[in-house]
Parts: sequence; structure tokens; C-alpha cells
Amino acid sequence: MTLPAFLFGFCAATLYGGLMHLWKDGGFGRLLFYLILGWAGFGIGQWLAGNYGWQIMDIGPLHFGPASLGSFIFLGVGHWLSLIKVEKQN
Repeated sequence: MTLPAFLFGFCAATLYGGLMHLWKDGGFGRLLFYLILGWAGFGIGQWLAGNYGWQIMDIGPLHFGPASLGSFIFLGVGHWLSLIKVEKQN
């Protein structure tokens, strides 16, 4: 992967995490949480597309479609799991 493709993917994943933070609101901890989820999902989507030969919305060496989908899935599932409240037993 070229440096410009990596930087574009990093910026896109950061944008996804930032937009999720704006949409669902939260403090600084939530912002870091969403950014990490966005980056991880984007990277895993890129890796899966490269390994399985998926060529959807490719931008040069960047498999933008599957990488974006991976980011959205990670952000959605991560947000959903963060809503679970654990009750303490006495």
C-alpha cells in the first residue's frame, strides 16, 4: 500500500469515528473509543478485501468499500456493546 492510500484511509477512518462521536455524543473517552474502533474496522476490512480479492470501490491499492463497511460494523457493534450496563451483586 502506498503512503497516500494509507493516509487517505486513515483520514476516512478518523472521519467515521469522529462523526459517530458527534452523532452519539460523549466525552473524550468515547471519542478515543470511536476513533480506535473506526481505525480497527477500516484496517480489518482492508485486510479481508486484500486476502479474498474483493474489489469493490477500489481507490488505487485501497479497498475503500470493504474497509468502510468494516469500520461501520465495528462502530455499530462497539457502540451497541458499550450500552450494556453491568449490575453489581451484593
